[in-house]
Amino acid sequence: MADDAPITLAYDRGTVVLAGGPRGFDFQSLPGVLFDPRTSTHRAQGRWYRAIVEQLVRTKQPYADAARGWENKPTGWKLNRERTPRQYQLDALKRWTEGGRRGVVVMPTGTGKTFTAFLCVEQLGRPTLVVTPKIDLMTQWARELEQSFGEPVGMVGGGEFEYRPLTVTTYDSAYIHLEKWANRYGLVIFDECHHLPGPSYMEAANAALAPFRLGLTATLERADGAEDIIPALIGPTLYRLDITDVAGEFLAPYEARRVFVDLTPEEGERYQECRDQYRQFVADRGINMSGPDGFRRFLFEASKSPEGVAAARAFREQKRIMQAPTGKFRLLEELLAKHANDRVLIFTADNATVYHIARTYLVPAMTNQTKPKERKTILGHFHSGVYSVVVTCQVLNEGVDVPAANVGIVLSGTGSTTENVQRLGRILRKYGDKQAVLYEVITRGTVEEYVSERRRQHRAFQ
Repeated sequence: MADDAPITLAYDRGTVVLAGGPRGFDFQSLPGVLFDPRTSTHRAQGRWYRAIVEQLVRTKQPYADAARGWENKPTGWKLNRERTPRQYQLDALKRWTEGGRRGVVVMPTGTGKTFTAFLCVEQLGRPTLVVTPKIDLMTQWARELEQSFGEPVGMVGGGEFEYRPLTVTTYDSAYIHLEKWANRYGLVIFDECHHLPGPSYMEAANAALAPFRLGLTATLERADGAEDIIPALIGPTLYRLDITDVAGEFLAPYEARRVFVDLTPEEGERYQECRDQYRQFVADRGINMSGPDGFRRFLFEASKSPEGVAAARAFREQKRIMQAPTGKFRLLEELLAKHANDRVLIFTADNATVYHIARTYLVPAMTNQTKPKERKTILGHFHSGVYSVVVTCQVLNEGVDVPAANVGIVLSGTGSTTENVQRLGRILRKYGDKQAVLYEVITRGTVEEYVSERRRQHRAFQ
């Protein structure tokens, strides 16, 4: 092998394969490159492509790039100018550009994260892939991209399977298919990028060659702290806009109210009985429920004996009593009467409570079991005023536009700050002169008080 032989880069199923080069070249001196004994080749995950090329250029090492599958010239895509960018959107674009077009933009729901991303797509002018958490969001992104750029948009997911220079997919579909075509795009946009640290979801970021990356989210923080790996997958947080910075001007003014209810004597007795039973089981086996694998270990230990099965049943029962006591439903009835002329979204932690409320109060329900066509009908009727109330579990937590909503009632949820901020965001989109209010209903004397404190660790609730 000649001393001036170029290093060759090739793409193979989500990886960059390196070969050639001068005699004795140390491939593992390049970022992310490891020796693969299965194929006797040196390779790196696709996300290392940019760093590898930058080091080859910096060290003046000749290379031949057969890995990149997109044309390295501007696409010429132009946004229609029906919308004028807001200053904070231009600031976000500037920060992303100055940061090497690789990083995360944190902006509240309703402030135009999608349009900010369109500004990045236009400025960069490279084939672009958008990855979203849900099919609803995939179709919404595809529709808005086509309307904004006048270009046909491909979709992969939900029965669609078409690749174009502008393509939208879901994290699940990307996990299945992306390694086959992850070298076709110079820019990848990860919508709701706080999902990315999931074991299968992060494969989309690992496989993609795209040297340019943009992450979008309203809240980057996760309950498990796994957001710490996002900079390695996308880049650092380059721009952050808080709800409190734009409420009243670009978002509706709002109040966040905590309302407490009490358990009945019977509920309180049963709650404590179940809680004591499961906690005794946990203590006897030395399980730390606040540890990263505490709940998983609890389930594993519980599956091994009748005593454990009873403890798991007691855990579920105390949680049910805490999240759905009779006092919450009495209060819900009062709030619905108080806001009879408003558009109300009710949020719960589980589908069973959603369907109970739907049957009791004769309001439409939206869960992960609701078909896309029915969801569209429900949201359309809610927007037009045919429905004034919708009850949901998690499907409205992120990404879906419900601008008419001005009242949110959180009957139950997790301790996730992300979930709480997203639920607030559903009612903050500017719509006329509306004033938004979010009620958080908490069962007094239960662990829900602690859960509430955890999920309120955000400036929006201070």
